[in-house]
Amino acid sequence: MTEPIFHSRSAEGRVAQATVAAATEPAVVESSSSLGLRSQAEFETGFRALDGIGKAVAVMGSARTAPGTEEYELGVSVGAALAAEGFAVITGGGPGAMEAANKGAYGNGGLSIGVGIELPREQRLNPYLHIGIECRYFFTRKVMFVKYSDATVVLPGGNGSLDELFEVLVLVQTKKIAPRPIVLVGTEFWGPMVSWIQRTMLGTGKISPEDLDLFHVVDTAEEVVELMPKRAVS
Repeated sequence: MTEPIFHSRSAEGRVAQATVAAATEPAVVESSSSLGLRSQAEFETGFRALDGIGKAVAVMGSARTAPGTEEYELGVSVGAALAAEGFAVITGGGPGAMEAANKGAYGNGGLSIGVGIELPREQRLNPYLHIGIECRYFFTRKVMFVKYSDATVVLPGGNGSLDELFEVLVLVQTKKIAPRPIVLVGTEFWGPMVSWIQRTMLGTGKISPEDLDLFHVVDTAEEVVELMPKRAVS
């Protein structure tokens, strides 16, 4: 395992560029003892890197969102708006929507963090990071997203974004974590899914009406900011 590289905070309170490689060779099948030891080490690496970052928002979204598109620019705007309010921005550290949110935060004076995942064919950490971590395991990565954030924002995304979204919804629903703002950005993209949840999941009694209050759907960075917890900057 590569040892983490840390730098002290500058006078401006920002963390200097640091990339932490918590992952090792790709996993196939591991023994229980190996899984336990590796995941413990990965947790410890991530905790050391992220302890003390202050108020933060986890921003999820697709790695396939292309630069220059409306969706990408929306991600940049969300990251910049959150940074303007004093929130650190934590993403999956990859390209696409993740890069967009990091770019917005990085360029607007915010603390920009990426918690990446080691995959066979996909994504290196994007260049708009003050702190970068690479994880071997999805479950350790998702713990970092939840443990170190005060809100969750989800830009248009695929299976990974849905996995992260519904994990947070379940954690809040079951009171495993404190209530938090959960914001889906893009009514055109998320609207059909929300309609299906209302019609099918609620309609057949699989969820309760109050479960629909666990998340919000908005279209702009300004609306995202309005739903955030007590501002990090007065």
